[in-house]
Amino acid sequence: MNKVLTVPLALAALALPIAVWATDDTANAPDPLAGMIVASSDVSLEDFQWLKRPVVVFADTAADPRYVQQMQLLTRELDQLEERDVIVITDTDPAAANALRTKLRPRGFMLALIGKDGQVKLRKPLPWSVRELTRTIDKMPTRQQEVRDRRASGL
Repeated sequence: MNKVLTVPLALAALALPIAVWATDDTANAPDPLAGMIVASSDVSLEDFQWLKRPVVVFADTAADPRYVQQMQLLTRELDQLEERDVIVITDTDPAAANALRTKLRPRGFMLALIGKDGQVKLRKPLPWSVRELTRTIDKMPTRQQEVRDRRASGL
């Protein structure tokens, strides 16, 4: 009976360090989508011109249910947004009269989509799904050109 228990215990003891090593490696691996959500205090729209499409989410507080819902919708499908060169900028502090609030003048919750050219393409007073956002982006001439260029290059 002791031999029957010894072999599984020995195998479990050997497997444990391998499992811990694999877990530690994945925990330390950089998340490629981690830098896709930034605070408005850390950036300027000019930083992204011709590089990214900012999606700006405003609210009077981070506890606003519309803000919470919008962030859940966006974070579920960040890969779809990354494919379209989107960066999400959040602003939940109306007291901080930063340049972004001055330019877009939100009242409570607001979602704004900015094109790569720096122009406001869309403003919404309610949360939008990633599907709705990506459909809007895919209709933009700049995005259509990007798709044509990728097809031509074989990517």
